[in-house]
Amino acid sequence: MVQSQRPKSSRSNKPAPAVRALLRLLAAVVVLLVPGQGSLAVEDTVQMRVLSVCQDPGNLPFSNEAGEGFENQIATLMAQRMGVPLQTYWYPQRMNVVRNTIRYKLPGQSYYRCDLLTGVPAGWGPVSVTKPYYRSTYVLVYPKDLGLGVDSGKAFLALTEDRLSKLKIGIYDRTPATAWLQKHGLLDQAVPYRTMNADPSYYPGRIIERDLVQRKIDVAVIWGPIGGYYAQRVKDRELVVVPLQSEPGVRFDYAIAMGVRHGEPQWRGRVQAVIDEAQTDIERILRDYGVPLVDEGGKPR
Repeated sequence: MVQSQRPKSSRSNKPAPAVRALLRLLAAVVVLLVPGQGSLAVEDTVQMRVLSVCQDPGNLPFSNEAGEGFENQIATLMAQRMGVPLQTYWYPQRMNVVRNTIRYKLPGQSYYRCDLLTGVPAGWGPVSVTKPYYRSTYVLVYPKDLGLGVDSGKAFLALTEDRLSKLKIGIYDRTPATAWLQKHGLLDQAVPYRTMNADPSYYPGRIIERDLVQRKIDVAVIWGPIGGYYAQRVKDRELVVVPLQSEPGVRFDYAIAMGVRHGEPQWRGRVQAVIDEAQTDIERILRDYGVPLVDEGGKPR
């Protein structure tokens, strides 16, 4: 049985800029709660009763209230592997995710809202992370009928100057896409989109589903899980998804892990064991959602 809770609103506190841009385009938080009272510190919990997931109610392809995202599916899989029901605590993945989920405890209470975060960058300091459970990369997405015929970032940059100069390239500001275009002298052709948008109905994939399809832009450079998912949803135009490889000065690929509070090694070990056991199924879910997977060198798998 899936239960849901909603958080109270809170003031924002900016995370580090390098992590902030990535977290805005990633998202989903998995948590462990005891029914009816919240999540006890895991190291003190005698018997786990519920795996509760703290997730964004509207952030596909990662999660939504209808359970349609791949983080929804991974959370369900983990609960099944742990042999407990799944419970969801909804929290928008904008700012203060850690402070308002895994570290959130009301005065006088002994329990937290969350015990486990999914979809965090490997090595991220605010939490104690597991080994990465997937690695993805930014992608270049373009309509096949545009006739570019490129299958790599190098091939795209090798297009004639006359061809490149006519392209409108959609990017989210302050992401690796910005650095890449700047490095190669294409920033003047960028059509920038705000990484943070105050419109609650806005979603990152709209750059592909709407603007790319309607020819407002010719090409999009975007985080792979978003680009791959929305490209396969489009039916009006056939879209080509090209994984981009990191290069000197521009990092495109990132390893994604799960995180627990610092000081909970036993719980992290249990999470890691479930990830290891379910890795094949996790990768199947990711591929079903069009997530481009790459190896540690950033090459497509």
